[in-house]
Amino acid sequence: MNVQTEGSTLRELLDALDSTVVELLDAPGGDQVAIRSVALVDSSDLSVETASRSPMQDMYLHVGIAEAEAVRWLLAVGKRPTAHRPRAVLSKIAHESDAVRAAAHRAGVALVGVHRQARWDQVFTLVRRILERARGQRSPAEAQDLLATDTDLFGLAQIVAQNAGGMVSIEDPQSHVLAYSASNEAADQLRILSILGREGPRDYLRILRKWGVFDQLRQTDEVIDLPAHDELDIKHRLVVSIRRPSDGTATTPRVLGTIWLQQGEKPFKPDAAEVLRGASAIAARIISRSLDAPSTETLLIQRLFGARGSGVDVPSVASALNIQVTGPAAVVGFARTGTVESSTETATLANALRLHASSFRRDSLTAVLGDRVYVLLPHYQSVRAVNAWTRQLVAQFETKRSLVLHAAIAIPVADLTHVASARTEVDRVLDSTATTSPKGRVTTLAESRTAVLLAEILDLVGARPDLHDPRLQALFDYDRKHAASLQESVETYLREHGDVRNAAAALQVHPNTLRYRIRRVEDIVGVDLADPADRLLLEVQLALPRRAALL
Repeated sequence: MNVQTEGSTLRELLDALDSTVVELLDAPGGDQVAIRSVALVDSSDLSVETASRSPMQDMYLHVGIAEAEAVRWLLAVGKRPTAHRPRAVLSKIAHESDAVRAAAHRAGVALVGVHRQARWDQVFTLVRRILERARGQRSPAEAQDLLATDTDLFGLAQIVAQNAGGMVSIEDPQSHVLAYSASNEAADQLRILSILGREGPRDYLRILRKWGVFDQLRQTDEVIDLPAHDELDIKHRLVVSIRRPSDGTATTPRVLGTIWLQQGEKPFKPDAAEVLRGASAIAARIISRSLDAPSTETLLIQRLFGARGSGVDVPSVASALNIQVTGPAAVVGFARTGTVESSTETATLANALRLHASSFRRDSLTAVLGDRVYVLLPHYQSVRAVNAWTRQLVAQFETKRSLVLHAAIAIPVADLTHVASARTEVDRVLDSTATTSPKGRVTTLAESRTAVLLAEILDLVGARPDLHDPRLQALFDYDRKHAASLQESVETYLREHGDVRNAAAALQVHPNTLRYRIRRVEDIVGVDLADPADRLLLEVQLALPRRAALL
């Protein structure tokens, strides 16, 4: 898993990660080397990384890699051109391994020891956030401003620590650390374990539940004062919830996380509670922006599907997403029948479809564009398999989730450079073939070309008022004034290809009644339904309001 950003220095990254998590063991090139990209790798990834002749990532996190493997990899890295080597490696075995330290030094790679109890997923997430943070650097004056528009969570944690006294941790609703201020020797076990991605002491968590702290955090945005617990070596704390302002659709604001302030060697500053309340409001805006803004990966996938402008460098996007450019692919578009009430409904649908698509193909990609969800299946197994999976999924969503979906498939897609045009093809089908019939809910352009072309012709005519026949208005006015059904009668007559008996049976009227109605239509509109041209024109004009009702 690779992440690339505009970068930070190794020293800035280590300072932000904190000595609780990491320790710089050796830096042959100094600690000011630039770190712009990071990769989390295991044993199976090492040979692939060194075999490639392209430049490597700036930083690697060695997950579960044994000493011998790490040494071989570092020695191989040292044989590459300097510009194609990584800048730093994070390793849990580096503290105890002289061989790893020697190999890293020989390769000219900085070696960073990671705490044994640190969780790799937590470390990787923190490194990624720190690198992304480097995109927007602030001036010293802005760094002191709690209301700076580009303040991030790490910057906010540091500012709160400076203004309130103590050490700050910002956590999500599941108590995962999102950001924190620098620690010192006064950090207690609860803070250390939280930063390492571990659960705090269970006895203390049980006490917090007994005191009703978590319930209070869900119900109020007031600062809660938590006394020290000497027996468990837990220091005095203040905590406040981070709450998204209510948008009128929920009875209570959504809880986005919490801010914890641990007392250090000195008491909290007098206005610490006020600082925390202000920080809570700022954190809510930061997290809300993050939740509302698409991630880098989301943007890349959307660009691959042809959104967000033209001129997409498909090979670069494919490389960033770790998928191959060549080889046949399939694009499947999903749309809900009926009106989609909110973007939340679309997001919920997208999450469910993403899980199913990933189960079908691990390398699948899912994108949300408007109220539709698109799935890319690289290197599909067979046309039959894709069709069967899509039909099964549509049926499953209806029976188990009461969601009626309409799906269109573009297959085969020659390679990833054609994904955007495949999405356009899928949209043409979805725009033109909305149906409630179970058999027609999954289709392709080839299977529904008549419906697609006819719908697009009607759209073209509908967009040109000068192509609308004004004579039909007299028919509509007659029906409305006399509570008649001449429009329905002539539409049924045309659908039955002029067969009066079949049309009359469908309308449940006598054939002579229908013949009278058809003559009235001819008189009112001024057409001759025995004339093929008049029949064709009337059918097109009558189809326009039906088409408009579907859009």
